[in-house]
Amino acid sequence: MARLFGFSIEDNEKKSKSIVSPVPQNNEDGVDHYIASNFYGQYLDLEGVYKSEFELVKRYREMSLHPEADTAIEDVVNEAIVSDLNDTPVTINLDNLPASDGIKKKIRDEFKNIKDLMNFDAKSHEIFRNWYIDGRLYYHKVIDIKKPHEGIKELRYIDPLKMRYVREEKKKDQDGRNGSAIFRQPNGTQQKEVVQFPEIEEYFMYTPKPTYAGGMGDRYSGVKGIKFSKDSITYCTSGLVDRNKGVVLSYLHKAIKSLNQLRMIEDSLVIYRLSRAPERRIFYIDVGNLPKVKAEQYLKDVMNRYRNKLVYDASTGEVRDDKKFMSMLEDFWLPRREGGRGTEISTLPGGQNLGELSDVSYFQKKLYRSLGVPESRIGAEGGFNLGRSSEILRDELKFSKFVGRLRKRFSNLFVDMLRTQCLLKNICTPEDWTKLAEHIQFDYMYDNHFAELKEKELLEGRLSLAQLSEPYLGKYYSVEYLRRKVLRQTDEEILEIDAQIEDEIKKGILPDPNVPTDENGNPIEDPNMMGATPMDMDIDASSTEVTDPVDLEGGAI
Repeated sequence: MARLFGFSIEDNEKKSKSIVSPVPQNNEDGVDHYIASNFYGQYLDLEGVYKSEFELVKRYREMSLHPEADTAIEDVVNEAIVSDLNDTPVTINLDNLPASDGIKKKIRDEFKNIKDLMNFDAKSHEIFRNWYIDGRLYYHKVIDIKKPHEGIKELRYIDPLKMRYVREEKKKDQDGRNGSAIFRQPNGTQQKEVVQFPEIEEYFMYTPKPTYAGGMGDRYSGVKGIKFSKDSITYCTSGLVDRNKGVVLSYLHKAIKSLNQLRMIEDSLVIYRLSRAPERRIFYIDVGNLPKVKAEQYLKDVMNRYRNKLVYDASTGEVRDDKKFMSMLEDFWLPRREGGRGTEISTLPGGQNLGELSDVSYFQKKLYRSLGVPESRIGAEGGFNLGRSSEILRDELKFSKFVGRLRKRFSNLFVDMLRTQCLLKNICTPEDWTKLAEHIQFDYMYDNHFAELKEKELLEGRLSLAQLSEPYLGKYYSVEYLRRKVLRQTDEEILEIDAQIEDEIKKGILPDPNVPTDENGNPIEDPNMMGATPMDMDIDASSTEVTDPVDLEGGAI
């Protein structure tokens, strides 16, 4: 295989050759591997909905142009990406990162540099919307090949219609083996056996001008693709994969049927109203005993005499004569032979149920449910209520959790770019990054108040229950039990809270609970003075001195 375009980050710690598996590495893109050296002929036929990934992405983009679908998409994107004039939509959180302050500062600086390269603060809404609609996002990490230690120089967006992630089987040796070996022990004896399994090469295929419906070019079309190395492309998917077909899906995929049904209902409603709304007349013309040909001619003469000759042209705004054309809203002219009731004019009533929109409303709600957006957000049916959480619909809480999952999935985009920056600039090694990556978190600006209200009321209930439990402390409950079962504090939270309380007591922010206080709650500086009596009273020795009686001869009595 020819050398791939771009760069590759080599791991210093090579895996042992004895660690082998016939199963390709699991990835969240649905791509297995292609046995042949060519993947251009891939043809997807998912129940006739689309034939390739190219058509699938185009269908998603067409869906986003529908007014109802666009409104639902905007609800999701606006909840996930909250823009502010002063604050950035997303920040990095390294509180749990087991690294020095210097490493944390470098990672924060690199994250800010990545956002600047993407212009994320200004284009965050568009970037997230493109990822949500397409279900995939590609960025080419451009570096200076001569100075790779300077990190990423540019981040260029790649249209998913022109890029595809590929797993291709490597060419085998001349003897048909790949040279990999494992050990097994049948019947207690150790035996070395060569096992044939495919070795997979992973890369990206870029086609600047796709002429094939699959978007990847074709060996018969003359369009050549460019193979990119895996490390030079940032690839973020929705995480939704059709495991049976091996293709990445968008969050709009489950709404395809609902949207098509809504479109058909709306179109049929328009056609029905146009055809049934006006009242039409029926003219019964008495032709007497005239022959058929003369009767028809007489009917046409009467029709031309009384029919509307002037029509309004909506395209030009003119009124012109178009009596030679017959529209579906014209009146009916029917001949009547002698013996009938003569010339008669009757009226056909229009549609009677033109004001019913229950079927349209049903499919609108179905579309919103398929996209995970609460039904109460359709139109102006439900207002924004900031009252008690009991008044908040459960759908809003589910929607808040759904948006949280979207944010966590979208954060893989930043993780991959940070990895490239940290490895190219020697901030950490690939082994260290594997340990650090799982502790890196991203904080998004939050604008959904429903979950916050629910959490507030839960905390109020726990604090009230803890206050009611105070008389039973030391008798039926311990402080440890109260904190774990009533306040629902975890071990990490207990340790963190205890450390914070101790630190605040040392700083004087909180009073020391071990220092006694008076009735007013003021601390007593010298507790030894409590209940003490003055013992340092001076006594006049001259007035109270007592001497022993003595004998005149000097002896004591």
